[in-house]
Amino acid sequence: MTSEPASSARTTYVLFDVDGTLMDAVHNQRRVWATWAQRYGLDADEVYQVALRTRPMETFAQVAPDEDPHACLAALHELEDDDVRTGDYQAFGGASDLLHDLPPGSWALVTSNYEHRVRGRFARTGLPVPDVIVDAAAVAEGKPSPVPYLQAAALLGADPASCLVVEDAPSGVRSGLRAGMTVWGVNTPAPVEGVHRHFTTLSEAVPHILAFARDEALTSRPSGAPSR
Repeated sequence: MTSEPASSARTTYVLFDVDGTLMDAVHNQRRVWATWAQRYGLDADEVYQVALRTRPMETFAQVAPDEDPHACLAALHELEDDDVRTGDYQAFGGASDLLHDLPPGSWALVTSNYEHRVRGRFARTGLPVPDVIVDAAAVAEGKPSPVPYLQAAALLGADPASCLVVEDAPSGVRSGLRAGMTVWGVNTPAPVEGVHRHFTTLSEAVPHILAFARDEALTSRPSGAPSR
């Protein structure tokens, strides 16, 4: 986690998930989990399906209950760090222009990954890094708990009701909604349950996100408002 609580006259802020929202990392995640599963003699597809729904320690408990979870985690971290150095990463269309165009101090990253990996991936894809990053090490409770998004808002000095969350995954959407924020879904063919607006691609959402960030009179919709 970076930054200290900010003092700002801004009234609108944007909080981004990373993997699946700003960066296409599905292939990398599949490869990492497949290699990990191979080490433990497990079916790669079955492991990945569990990993999509759970945090790593929960994944290990389900797919490898007889293994030392800390050893499992160390092996996974080794593979993920190697992938940051050698993997092929792509930012989603519109991500670079969007992040460069957002007003400084108006946005943050909220990720279930770790900050050093995010920084490595962003450096390799040319994406700017904000002052505030809330990662897996920064919170005791991950998504779908509201804690990660509430912590990002606090670090920005933001009212949660004035924050826009941009997400692609159900757990992240629930996290943003539970934090009392406006939540828009991107990069999915159909709306994730609960989102206030849905865009099939990030690039489609870019002008709307910029309008939210720049319009200080803009107010959030209440949770449960219908999707577009």
